[in-house]
Amino acid sequence: MTGNPFDMRDVRRLQVHLARGIPRARRDTRAVVARGALNIKKEWRQNARQTAPKHAPYYPRTVGFDVLTFGPDQVLAIIGPDKSGQQGALGNILEYGSVKNPPHNDGGRALANEVPRFEAQMALILERGLTWW
Repeated sequence: MTGNPFDMRDVRRLQVHLARGIPRARRDTRAVVARGALNIKKEWRQNARQTAPKHAPYYPRTVGFDVLTFGPDQVLAIIGPDKSGQQGALGNILEYGSVKNPPHNDGGRALANEVPRFEAQMALILERGLTWW
């Protein structure tokens, strides 16, 4: 056999890093999703106050979010108007428009603004997970 014998120390260091890093990455991912959802909710409300100040003054308050987890590795945020809230049922018409109303795209604009920040935070989590020696 030529060359250096296989050194298990690096494998063990990687094992320790992953044992510590995976729970941290899961926790950080949930936090990034929740923060992104909060940012979208706030901006959506702000946008709605500007686009529908007279004909839907209560609508912005109906915009909220829920963060759901499915097992240890799946996190989902649902963001939008609560249809049971005052004027919340107007959400689809205000956001997407109708035959008689142009779309406001309040939520879509908020989402588009949050995507780069969200992606940057997820990249940091990934980078931290890959740096182990």
